[in-house]
Amino acid sequence: MLEDKNKQRTSLSELGEFGLITHLTENFKIYNKSTQKGIGDDCAVIAQTEKEILVTTDLLVEGVHFDLSYVPLKHLGYKAIMVNLSDVYAMNAEAEQVTVSIAVSNRFPLEAIEELYAGIQLACDTYNVDLIGGDTTSSTKGMLISVTALGAAKKEDIVYRSGAKPTDLIVVSGDVGGAYLGLQVLEREKEVFKVNPQNQPDLEAYTYLIERQLKPEARKDIPRLLKDLEVKPTAMIDISDGLSSEIMHICIQSGVGCNIYEEKLPLDPQVISTCEEFDIDSTMVALSGGEDYELLFTISINDFDKIKGNPNLTVIGHVTEKNQGMNLVTRANQQIKLQAQGWNSFSE
Repeated sequence: MLEDKNKQRTSLSELGEFGLITHLTENFKIYNKSTQKGIGDDCAVIAQTEKEILVTTDLLVEGVHFDLSYVPLKHLGYKAIMVNLSDVYAMNAEAEQVTVSIAVSNRFPLEAIEELYAGIQLACDTYNVDLIGGDTTSSTKGMLISVTALGAAKKEDIVYRSGAKPTDLIVVSGDVGGAYLGLQVLEREKEVFKVNPQNQPDLEAYTYLIERQLKPEARKDIPRLLKDLEVKPTAMIDISDGLSSEIMHICIQSGVGCNIYEEKLPLDPQVISTCEEFDIDSTMVALSGGEDYELLFTISINDFDKIKGNPNLTVIGHVTEKNQGMNLVTRANQQIKLQAQGWNSFSE
């Protein structure tokens, strides 16, 4: 993307660490009663309740998890929060607080960090989550973002990965594969830009895919929907590393097997058409793409009537005995062993 070289640039050294924190966080609101003290002291203070506290942390590193040549900083801030909130909702809990720590090199002026925090603030305001702390420091390698999210739930409401049982149905929210294809489109346009910097990409045909990659939404609505339907999942996980990897996590921790049906995988029409354009198998994209941040969960077969026909949910398979393995059942009714081919940050 073209950058305005004449933008005002304020060096972070002009504010110092504490001045920067105050400047970036002074307009954040408090939404949750459990937040007794947010930013401004040595520690945040969170009131204890009758609920369990859930904690999750993610680290995003420039050049590994994001590429600033096509990821706007405001989108990056928003996505950094979503990545963590999704983990909380995957436990059937409510997200309440986040901490954000960043390390940045001297190539980032104040205005760039303001953009990042504008995305963070939009996420906090949209999902009613409180920013309660964090840290800032310098980096010699670009940008690093660490977010910790805290959530709460009654002990009896929390859903782990380990509760799936044979005959349970496997359900996914929304659709899958879009975020991966959005990344492929952005990477392609980056290579075109390298050859011809004057070229202006026409991305109108890929708007849904690019939004899925740059501005994903955590599925806060799904735990609430299931509660309204009087359905408690037996196991649940969010789809960050790819559907096949995630269902394998559930199966391994639950000591079961599974059958996933190829014909049942929910694919957006833009996913199908872009797979054809890129000559990529849509099933592979759906199973291994990752970063969809949908929720994958299992429910008792007795709850099927409660969710059938719901436009937010798709039954894609069922849980089997462990000795039957973890399989994809193709449209030709052949069983293929599932493989974890999703995102691995340590791969060469």
